[in-house]
Amino acid sequence: MFSKQTSGKEHPLSARLCWKTPIPLLIVLACWSSATGEHPSSYADPPPHHARKGFRNLYDPSERSLGDLLKWQLGLGPREPSFVSPDQLPPYQPNVVKPDLPRIKHPDPEQIQITWIGHSTFLIQMDGVNILTDPIFNDRSSPFSFGGIRRLVPPGLKLEDLPPIHAVMISHNHYDHLDKVTVEALGNKPTYFVPLGLARWLEKRKIENVVELDWWQASSSAGLKVHSVPVQHFSGRSPFDRNETLWSGWIIEGKTEKIFFAGDTGYSPVFREIGERFGPIRISLIPIGAYRPRWFMRPVHVDPPEAVRIHQDTNSRQSIASHWGTFKLSDEPIGEPPRYLEKALKDAGVDEKQFIIMRFGETLSFR
Repeated sequence: MFSKQTSGKEHPLSARLCWKTPIPLLIVLACWSSATGEHPSSYADPPPHHARKGFRNLYDPSERSLGDLLKWQLGLGPREPSFVSPDQLPPYQPNVVKPDLPRIKHPDPEQIQITWIGHSTFLIQMDGVNILTDPIFNDRSSPFSFGGIRRLVPPGLKLEDLPPIHAVMISHNHYDHLDKVTVEALGNKPTYFVPLGLARWLEKRKIENVVELDWWQASSSAGLKVHSVPVQHFSGRSPFDRNETLWSGWIIEGKTEKIFFAGDTGYSPVFREIGERFGPIRISLIPIGAYRPRWFMRPVHVDPPEAVRIHQDTNSRQSIASHWGTFKLSDEPIGEPPRYLEKALKDAGVDEKQFIIMRFGETLSFR
């Protein structure tokens, strides 16, 4: 259905996937100590994000030292003020709606239709094509079935209630974005769009319909053009594969409109370039959670004020919040990101209608 493109390699070091997995602290520390990275030796004009053994960010290095990790895990880092007053944060009650299955099964072909399943998983229905982003229907974000970070809210749409899926967009290989159980359930029917280096992981699971792209590469079919774009993050699923595969955002370009899926990212000036190349963008899916403590998370996870900056930089008409409320990955209260986003929008003078907080299972349509 989609044509293939492939290329190169690279690597720097960061670390944070390890803390998102339920590995004993000793192994977590090994992940961090292994993230010391090699810088590239001489190349004939390689892409700037390519390194000798993998990839690196264009701007802010995502590495953190072993000492930094220990400071965070032991609560010894710098004190940070609350971003939202505790009296404005009632106990977290996920806002869940019953999915509109007839609408999902029969979308209006004249509109873009988006359903939030949870975390970074969205069903995008555009120009007759059904697309999943970073699908995870598993009840854990973990390499293990018996332990790990548990899902706080069931998927807003059950796997068996999905319409036929034509394409799957994978942003990177962390466990809360690339889930083995879900990929095996989806099988080989969709086309999987992945950053450099991830095709091999899929092929080991007998997924062969894979388009592997470097940043700024594109692949076209079925009236859609899919572009891989830079974001500020890192990759790894074990102590031994730091940044050996790339991480990407995705621009999905339809007949008349464009969607930006940011995946998982820290803030960097690259979003202005994305806006210059692809703007105006009809809808952007931008993460707003897993940002505390800032001294530790800043290079890899935006907070809501930075998410608003991405919305502005990319020249997005509207954005939808992702990467919050589903898995407890960091120190902020699980229900804080939407309240903090409201404050950030007000401070930036941006209308709340431009940056949407969806309910689990909700479907929205856009012209």
